[in-house]
Amino acid sequence: MMASRQDALAALVAAPPQEQTRYPANSRYFGLPARVRRLPDGREATWLVPRVLPDPARMTDIAVHTVAPLDRTDLLAARYFGDPLVSWRIADANGRGLPEELTRIPGTRLRIAVPDGMG
Repeated sequence: MMASRQDALAALVAAPPQEQTRYPANSRYFGLPARVRRLPDGREATWLVPRVLPDPARMTDIAVHTVAPLDRTDLLAARYFGDPLVSWRIADANGRGLPEELTRIPGTRLRIAVPDGMG
């Protein structure tokens, strides 16, 4: 049974990309292709191709922020990028997947950065 699960997973990953998803330009999912596979019962399963996190070493710093007690990443994104919906950029610059993990400990220094060429 384990081999059949692995085969099924491999088939899902190998499915051809479908049209580009329609996420807005400020979404971390913007431009990622979706894949579709017809399941044995006739339903279709659709998922996004996983997003590859950028290498923080290939980012240009625009600021360093020291976390204060009431800081939230959406507020920091609004301050530094002008858009509260791009808090994921702060997570990317700090090598983390979840933005909300970054502001739990006051005094933490956060890197505010953009991919090289965007600054």
